[in-house]
Amino acid sequence: MPTILRQGPYRVYFFSHEPNEPPHVHIDRDNQTAKFWLDPPALASGNGYSPGELKVLHKLVVEHLAELLRSWNGYFGVGGG
Repeated sequence: MPTILRQGPYRVYFFSHEPNEPPHVHIDRDNQTAKFWLDPPALASGNGYSPGELKVLHKLVVEHLAELLRSWNGYFGVGGG
């Protein structure tokens, strides 16, 4: 589970065994978890987060999109890293 980013209470990561899915990240805080597609940025699932907090997480993904995609592509060897 490579961690890509930590911001405030949030941990942004992906699972190393999901290379056949489109680029995405998981974001955890306490017992809450969300999954966001990266291209284009969109909520895939959100468990335990309020709608308002999911908006905050979407903004976080958009703000760090280049870094998140670079990490995904580098890890899975997409597009030459």
